[in-house]
Amino acid sequence: MAEPQRPQPFRPELPIGKDVASIRQRVEAMEAILERSFVIPGIRTPVGLDAVVGLIPVVGDIVTAAMGAYIVWEANNLGLPKWKIWRMAGNVVFDSAIGAVPVAGDLFDFLFRSNTRNLKIIKRHLDKHHPESRVIEG
Repeated sequence: MAEPQRPQPFRPELPIGKDVASIRQRVEAMEAILERSFVIPGIRTPVGLDAVVGLIPVVGDIVTAAMGAYIVWEANNLGLPKWKIWRMAGNVVFDSAIGAVPVAGDLFDFLFRSNTRNLKIIKRHLDKHHPESRVIEG
């Protein structure tokens, strides 16, 4: 008798290349993880690791700031102008600083989504300068 197949764990397939389309996919995946990984029953609002891990004092804020900094690092690899990089870094720093405040900062994380803001900056730049990397969503 054949042994039943075990379900395979979820492993997203992310490209490892340095091309624009690969970087775009990685940044979009990181933003989704940080800002809208799952929906909390009852509020029907997408929530990500930024808000959840941010509930852990100090360590959570450091971890989510580092993950947000990854998006800024990838934007730098894409060659975004320095003023856009500084704006994106400011979003991460602002989110981390306010998010460090107990209770009020955790509530703030639900409202101010720095990674989504940074993804929009990257997408606008790529849509203008690298339209071939655009993915049509249906």
